[in-house]
Amino acid sequence: MSENTKPKGLIVFDMDGVIVDVSGSYRETVRQTARLFFREASSWEDLPDPLFSLTDLARVKQSGGLNNDWDLTFLVINLLFTLVNGSTDCEDPNSWSRFYKTIRRCDVAALAQFLNSTKKPITTLLEKNGKQKHEFITSLYTGDVGSGNIIKQIFQEIYLGKDLFESTYGIPAKVYYEKGYINREKLLIDKSILESLSKSNVLAIATGRPKAEADYPLDFFGLRKFFTVIYSLDDCLREEQKIFEQKKRKVSFSKPNPFMLDAIEETQRDKVSEFYYIGDMPDDMVAASKSRAGFVAIGILVSSSEKDSLKGDLLRAGADYIIEDFEQLKRIVEFKKADLQYTPDTRHSTLFSLPQRHQGTKKE
Repeated sequence: MSENTKPKGLIVFDMDGVIVDVSGSYRETVRQTARLFFREASSWEDLPDPLFSLTDLARVKQSGGLNNDWDLTFLVINLLFTLVNGSTDCEDPNSWSRFYKTIRRCDVAALAQFLNSTKKPITTLLEKNGKQKHEFITSLYTGDVGSGNIIKQIFQEIYLGKDLFESTYGIPAKVYYEKGYINREKLLIDKSILESLSKSNVLAIATGRPKAEADYPLDFFGLRKFFTVIYSLDDCLREEQKIFEQKKRKVSFSKPNPFMLDAIEETQRDKVSEFYYIGDMPDDMVAASKSRAGFVAIGILVSSSEKDSLKGDLLRAGADYIIEDFEQLKRIVEFKKADLQYTPDTRHSTLFSLPQRHQGTKKE
């Protein structure tokens, strides 16, 4: 079979933890949002900085069911608040006033002691309490930035930084006035890999980022030219709103819902015959397995601090392959085109091949 007659593959990438290292940006923003949230409380100065390790946060993130890092931050603050003492009976209709009045009546001494003495505090709290929601915290996570969502606004101010936040939302920053953590992001994939893959495949992105935050690294790192289709949180929200207006029904099209993968596949179905999705979270694997086209689910460990733990979570979520670098991705795609089963050699023994139920077959 000549090179030109080989079937094209559609390779869809998640962005965070796959294309872009977000340990110093989004993940660090989660930690700092949680810390700033309690800044007006009694004993705040006793809280450790950072509050917990990124490894601890990764375990909570891997628990699944979190649409984005705003949801992750909301969960983390709920978990931490289980150890906070103080009355939350404030009925001020203004969210910011209610937030400050309540937090100033709170004491975080017990929380500080727990965080300073426990190795994986938020994982421990999640195992103990589950994903329960405190009424006060929930009241500060409704609406959007500028309309009552205190948690999301603190997050966005830290992530974007004062100037970019104010130009994006058109309102003044309230809690953070320095350079945004978005500037700490680093590229995880070599552009030569994308160049090589794009020659005989269609490349796309399905990310939970808002469009503006997905555009930023694509332009900053010069990656846009490699990707034919880009789906973001904005596309999910737009479709959710359409469903609500037409059917008066609330739905969520964020991962693990396969909406983005199905939408991308629909735009490319006449051009490709193989479908791959590369992600670093269990929800990515679930989305791939639920997709209409039967995307091959490829879990990547390139940004993980706990590879063994993540590997197990990805496999349980339905990963077809686990890889540690993008050279392995290239080999998988080439072997699939040649209708061969790729298995790792001794130099790449960390890679898991397709589970038995998929070997030699394409998911229907």
